[in-house]
Amino acid sequence: MKKLLFYTLLTAGVMIFVPLSAAKISAAKVGSKINVTIDNKYFTSYIFSEDEKYPFFYPVNGPVSGGSVTSMRNGEYPHHSSLFFGCDLVNGGNFWQEGLERGRIISVNAEIVKQGGDTVIITDECIWSRPGAISPVRDTRTIIITSPSATVSQIDFELKMEMLTDVTILKTNHSLFSARMAADLSVLNGGTMINAEGLKSEKETFGISSPWMDYYGKRGNSTEGMAIMQHPSNRWYPSPWFTRDYGFFSPTPMYWPENGTDIFMKKGTVLDLRYRVLVHAGDYKQAEIAKAFEKYKQEK
Repeated sequence: MKKLLFYTLLTAGVMIFVPLSAAKISAAKVGSKINVTIDNKYFTSYIFSEDEKYPFFYPVNGPVSGGSVTSMRNGEYPHHSSLFFGCDLVNGGNFWQEGLERGRIISVNAEIVKQGGDTVIITDECIWSRPGAISPVRDTRTIIITSPSATVSQIDFELKMEMLTDVTILKTNHSLFSARMAADLSVLNGGTMINAEGLKSEKETFGISSPWMDYYGKRGNSTEGMAIMQHPSNRWYPSPWFTRDYGFFSPTPMYWPENGTDIFMKKGTVLDLRYRVLVHAGDYKQAEIAKAFEKYKQEK
């Protein structure tokens, strides 16, 4: 465990203790990407290209190997773009799977509002658009990237979905915040997928509600993985999870809709959703995922 040293900073008459070892995090906007580094090591890019289905993060590099813990599409599931947010069957549109004509989530204002020091903050406004149809949703998102320790990188993904018209979402297994893990970390290749209750693999976790899930595996002599947490303020919390041993996991309320009916939201409804991603070394115990969630759920 790295020992922390501190210096004091007097701000507005208040003494603040600042860790000397806090990671230095920076960001740069390059074309249709925002690239983020932690202590001068490339961590991730927020990608919002006009020829993509939706904005997403890729790579999402592990703190030990420097390689991505997520994967970027494959021949069988080309709509799995690393770490992303989308939804199928929204007012007849598909804002998840390939085919831009079926629907797109278009970034219109991706900006870096803070970078340097120990935090990067990115904001974006996105319009859900489909040719010949009224746009059903506008979302505004805030992305906060920090590094709680040398072995953990953190992405807070906070999103407000505003319904621009009456919105109906049919039952679908393709919904909201999702991740596709790198193949070498998948359960099929010896990795571990585990939820807050200690249930493992697709067989035990599929359709089970849980506040968080972690997915990790061996890389040489080390272990790396990624956990996704749902904030207790989210509607449908804790959502059941759609899980696959080949490397996909997502808290997916739309596949298990309330009362078994379609989800309907009137024009003007605003849906607030918050997720925390921890990219970590070690297994879920070594990374103290349960302890981290206890801290997260206390945050307002």
